[in-house]
Amino acid sequence: MAESGPTVGMTGSTTYTVTDDMSPPHLPRKVLSTPSMIGLIERTCLEAVQPLLAADETTVGTHVCVSHEAAALSGDVVEVSFELTEIDRRKLVFTTTVTGGGKTLSRGSHQRFVVKPG
Repeated sequence: MAESGPTVGMTGSTTYTVTDDMSPPHLPRKVLSTPSMIGLIERTCLEAVQPLLAADETTVGTHVCVSHEAAALSGDVVEVSFELTEIDRRKLVFTTTVTGGGKTLSRGSHQRFVVKPG
């Protein structure tokens, strides 16, 4: 990792608009699916640390443990927030929260590992 890489305690968030393609195909109502929500969590954490890594490094997701407590409809705006709570050599551990419409949709943790692809 770069000398000025990610640091414990760093926080951030990104907002996303839920789209129809994020919905499970078997539901008549278009809502944010759990896999799509997890994808947003992974994307947020990846994009937050990528600029802080060495040019030849990236991260891969290695563990996700999240709840899915409430629905977000297609067209709703959701916010994915994180705090980097632990760095163990090349393992990054994030605490995550997803909110939207004044309610908590998800809370949990996500781990990423710093790698040199290729």
